[in-house]
Amino acid sequence: MIYNSAMKAKKSIIVVGDRVLIDLDERSERTTTGLYLPPTVKERERVQGGYIIKVGPGYPVSEAAPGAEEPWAPKKRQDLRFVPLQAQEGDYAIFLKEAAVEIEFDTKKYLIVPHSAILALVRTELAAGDDWGAH
Repeated sequence: MIYNSAMKAKKSIIVVGDRVLIDLDERSERTTTGLYLPPTVKERERVQGGYIIKVGPGYPVSEAAPGAEEPWAPKKRQDLRFVPLQAQEGDYAIFLKEAAVEIEFDTKKYLIVPHSAILALVRTELAAGDDWGAH
């Protein structure tokens, strides 16, 4: 496919495998979710927090069904299966900074973090019975 200068291209990030894309929270030691990161943690910068923007498909698994083709045989792309990640878009993640890779996309900096480097997730959900329209 040939693109000329008059064509506008839309770019998007596709996160692969067991990785998540995080918008780093560089604010004070207390996050908007109410977590408190002590100064000793911030000084060492071993643990950081941020909001998950995108999530990869998860951990790839193979189908080991009886009578199936050999596991080493080439598979069709649509046959790929994944175990989904626990992290979801919009979660606030506390993660190990040393495992993160910094990227820049459309002049904004993000971190790509493996799911295994996430220590905790904060998820905001409405509790059952919180019906805003029923008053």
